[in-house]
Formats: sequence, C-alpha cells, structure tokens
Amino acid sequence: MPRIAELVAYPLKSNDGVGVDRAEVGSNGALRGDRTYALVEAGVDPHAASVGGDGGYVNGKREPAVHGLSASYELVGPADATPTAVTLSRSARPERGIDADERTFALPEDGEALEAWVGEYLGYAVDLVREPEGGLPDDRAAPGPTVVSRATLETVASWFDEIADATEMRRRLRPNLVLDDCPAFWEDRLFADRGEAVRASIGETELFGVNPCQRCVVPSRNPDTGEPIDGFRETFLRRRRETLPSWTGSDRFDHDFRLMVNTVVPEAEWGSTLAVGDAVEIVGVEPEVKIGN
Repeated sequence: MPRIAELVAYPLKSNDGVGVDRAEVGSNGALRGDRTYALVEAGVDPHAASVGGDGGYVNGKREPAVHGLSASYELVGPADATPTAVTLSRSARPERGIDADERTFALPEDGEALEAWVGEYLGYAVDLVREPEGGLPDDRAAPGPTVVSRATLETVASWFDEIADATEMRRRLRPNLVLDDCPAFWEDRLFADRGEAVRASIGETELFGVNPCQRCVVPSRNPDTGEPIDGFRETFLRRRRETLPSWTGSDRFDHDFRLMVNTVVPEAEWGSTLAVGDAVEIVGVEPEVKIGN
C-alpha cells in the first residue's frame, strides 16, 4: 500500500521547501504554512494576479534569477511550517554589481528589509505578501497538498542526463506529498473525469484528487542555477506518452505535459494531520467537491 515518504512545505512560494515529519492541514486544505509568503512585483494584488509568466508573481515562470535565491527557515512548530524567520542566500550577479550575500529576516517584522534586499538583487521593487489562511497556491480551485510518487520522480529523472536523481526532480516539481511503495505514475489514479473527484484516505485525513498538474517551464531549469535543459518539453512529452499507464484514462488528461496531482481537502478535514508513514488508500470516485464543502 502506498505511504507518505516525504512531506514538504514551501513557506516562501517559488523558493526552497522544508521537509517535516508531520503537517497540520490548515484553512483551504493546504499544509499549514505552505506558500504563506510570496514575492510579487511592487503593487501587485497576489489574490487577483495570475501565477503565470505575466501575472506579477516573482517566480521561475517569469524570472530566471529567482533560481539564484535559496532559503532556509525557522518554523512555528513541528506540524506548522509557517516561518518565523527566513535565511536567504543570493548568488553573485556581476553584470549588475551584486555580490553573493546571505541575510536572516524575522517574519513578518523584517518584511520591508527583505523586500529591499531582494529588490536590489532582481533590479526592480518587490512586495513580500502574506496569506496565513490557506497560503498562495498555483491552483486556487484545488489548493490541497500536491501528490507524486518517488517512483515517478525516479523515472522522470532517468529521462534526462542533466537531472541527478529523484531528489533533484522533486525540487524541480515541488510536490507536497511524495509517496513510496507504489509504481511510477501511481498518482494518476487520483484523478477521474471532469465533474468527478477521487476520494482518498491518508492516515486520519480524507482528501479528493482532482486534476493532473499542468507543468510549466520551471521543471526544465536547474533549481540552483536556472540552467535550462535543451529540448526538455519535447523529451518529456514523448517519454510521458511512451510510459503512460493504463489507468491514466481521463478527459482531464488532455495533453502529455501533466505530472503530479492537485487536491481538495473538505472543510471537515481542516485541522487534521498528515504524517510521514501514513498509508494512502483510494476510497472511490465521487462528484467533484468545491473548497469549503
């Protein structure tokens, strides 16, 4: 039976994650503390902006220099990934006269200092925005934890000489739950046709798998340097089609540049806890649920 092998939260959206042993499910069904903070261009409303390449978020879709920033965190508690401080490191940008540097910022107290430091690095003004109630996910209709198997990560990493291993592939894809004891692409069992959702129990929590995640340019780039893999999309599309399992039969899987599954957690489950080692069991296919139901 599949089990959770890794739980990863991303306290600062589009930056490094942090592994935890337990994670409380917070408002909207996200892991508590996941994507609580994000960087946007100055003046951008994070709730109205698109997370795509032209939406105003400072992310890898539109700003390759974000790969030169790395982060580590101090957290509220063992099951709450809300950061109380972040240590940011930035690589040198000689073309802009920027030296490599590292600073620690208390959150939210040092938000303005963080904005100035990152803005200097990027060359334009940014705002540090915060959403403690549910975070700032890419998929606002399915903001629960994202799911992929370790076997999937290993398989996809093997398609590219430039990707070292499953750990690097995880950093490129940025899932919340990594599952063990299941075959590659097992997570494709967690979505059905449009209008339907797959109920699954994970430890003490139930959630609904909704749709396969549409990928963007970010997985093609080295998470530390931003260096792209030439022909990444073409190779991915070809190999995904060649290895597509028999259970990936859904009208939601409308093209091959999809990997990982987005979920919805019913409101009744908010406050429950996920833990490394929790077993994952598919209950069945039901009508699609909406956030808060």
